Amino acid sequence: MGMLKDKIAAFIEKIRAVDGVTSCALVSRDGIIAGKYFDRDLNEPWFGALAATILASSESAGNLVGMKSLGSVSVLGADSSMLIMGAGDHFLIAALLKGDAQKEETSSQIHAVAAEIGQVM
Repeated sequence: MGMLKDKIAAFIEKIRAVDGVTSCALVSRDGIIAGKYFDRDLNEPWFGALAATILASSESAGNLVGMKSLGSVSVLGADSSMLIMGAGDHFLIAALLKGDAQKEETSSQIHAVAAEIGQVM
């Protein structure tokens, strides 16, 4: 179990290292937070469940309208945004981003970590 916790912690650090990320979590597809770094207080179990629901719902809606491979969802706010991205069959990444984050570059870097998680976990 220690090796798994170490892997998860290393992935959280990789996500945190992406420019523009303020908080992040590695969440199971059923909504359980496996690892996290938050810069604010929040109801973590609820956040994990909602992140998994948002991604699953968007994938289902995308399938209904014939979209191929829907890998991520962006939730845009006035001064920040949230990116929820699939990370293999078992996990997803939920990352909170600064309002001035370079969205394409940030998304690309998080996607690289998600691909690695998908291969390893």
